[in-house]
Amino acid sequence: MKGKYSQVKAMWAITRASLKAIFRSPQAVFFSLFFPIVLITIFSALGGNSTVEIDVAFDSGTDTSNVLYQTLKKIPVLSFAKGTKEEIEDKLKKGRITAIISIQKTTGTGSAAQYDVHLKTSSVSQRDLPVLKSVLQNVVSGVDDKLYPARPSYASVSQEMVQGREFRMIDFYLPGMIGFSLIGSAVFGVAFVFYSLRETLVLKRMYSSPVQKVYIVIGESISRVLFQLCTVVVLVLFGKYVYHFTLADGLMTFINMLALSFVALLVFMGFGFLISGLAKNQNVIPVYANLFMFPQYFLSGTFFPKSALPEGLQSVIKYLPLTALNDAMRRISFEGAGLGSCWKELLILGAWAFIAYGLTVKTFKWE
Repeated sequence: MKGKYSQVKAMWAITRASLKAIFRSPQAVFFSLFFPIVLITIFSALGGNSTVEIDVAFDSGTDTSNVLYQTLKKIPVLSFAKGTKEEIEDKLKKGRITAIISIQKTTGTGSAAQYDVHLKTSSVSQRDLPVLKSVLQNVVSGVDDKLYPARPSYASVSQEMVQGREFRMIDFYLPGMIGFSLIGSAVFGVAFVFYSLRETLVLKRMYSSPVQKVYIVIGESISRVLFQLCTVVVLVLFGKYVYHFTLADGLMTFINMLALSFVALLVFMGFGFLISGLAKNQNVIPVYANLFMFPQYFLSGTFFPKSALPEGLQSVIKYLPLTALNDAMRRISFEGAGLGSCWKELLILGAWAFIAYGLTVKTFKWE
C-alpha cells in the first residue's frame, strides 16, 4: 500500500522550484535587487542637509587673506559654487547663483572701511538677495564687535546688477526628456525589432534576397529615425507654446536641436544593434538595455542637475553619451550655441558610436 501523499513535501518542492526560477530570471534579479540598489546609492548620494542654502560664488580676484573671507566660508547657509570665471558668470546670468562676492581692500584714503564687499547680481537672481545681504551685514557686525569694537566698520557692502535670462524649469527638463525619449526608443526599439526579425527568420530571408544587407539595416534605421525626429518636433513645439520653452535663436535653434537629435539617435541605435546581437533570448533584452540606460537616466542630468552629485562622480559622468546629449541640447536651446560650439559633446558621442558599431560588427547575427 502506498504511503499517504505528503502535502508538506509537495509544498516545499514547489517552493524550491519557484525560488530557483526567480533567481534564474534576469528581470526578477534586475528589478528586485540591482535596480533598488542603484536607486538607494544615487539618492543616498543626493541626500544630506535639508536646510535652506543660498548659492553664491567668490570672484576669482577676491582677497582671501582677511578674516571676513574666512568667516563667510564657514557660514552653513552659504553654498559656494566653483568653476571658471566664465562658468560662474554664466550661472549668475541664468539665476543659478544669487551673487558673485568680491572682497577687496579699499585703496581710497577717504574710505572708513578697510574692505569692500561687492555683490554682483543679475536681474533673475533677486529672490535670495535680501537674505544674503542680511547674512553679510551680520557677519560684518560680528567681526566689528569681536575684533574692531573701537574702530570704524571693518567692511562696507556694495552692489551692482547685470541683465540675465531666467533659466526656468522647462528649460532644464524638456532637453532632458528629449534625451530620455531618444535613448529609450532607439535602444529598446532596435534591439527588440531586430531580435524578433532574426528569430522569425525574416532577417535570414532578407539576407538571401538580392537586396544588400547594409541597405536592409539602413532602411529599417531610417524609419525609426524619422519617427523619433517627429517626436522631438512635437516635444519642442509643446514646450514652446504651452510652457514657453526657450529657443534662443528661434528657428535656427530648432534646426540645431533636430540635427543633434539625429546624431544622438545614430549613437543610441548602435547600442540597440549591439544588444540584439548579444541577446540569447528575448527575455534578456530589457536587462541589457536597462543596464545601459538606467544609470544614465539618473546620473546624466535628466531629472535633476548633475551638480547635486558628488564632485568626484561628476568628473566621470560627463563622458556618458546621454550626459553629452543633455548638456549640448541645453546649450543649444538656452544659449543659442551652434553645433560647432558643442564639439566636445559631439566628440564624446562620436567615441561611443565608434565603440557601439565596432562591437556590433562582431556580434550582429542574421540568423
